[in-house]
Amino acid sequence: MRSPACRQLRMARTMEPLAKKIFKGVLVAELFGIFGAYFLFTKMNTSQDFRQTMSKKFPFILEVYYKSIEQSGMYGIREQDQEKWFNSKS
Repeated sequence: MRSPACRQLRMARTMEPLAKKIFKGVLVAELFGIFGAYFLFTKMNTSQDFRQTMSKKFPFILEVYYKSIEQSGMYGIREQDQEKWFNSKS
């Protein structure tokens, strides 16, 4: 008959691979999130047409973009976009 301490040690060993898999999964998901956010920011930062698409489909994401670049000291991007989009409708 095994002691309770031995059973707990055996159970802990069987949980280790599961914990490692979960940790790796979370790590991979976070890396995808970081690279996705970087790609999205870079695309919005270089393409006014992409920002216009974002304003139609995901305006809340575009608002986060505008606020983040304004926080970094770059002003006028929002106004340039609105001016171009207004003039293209006329």
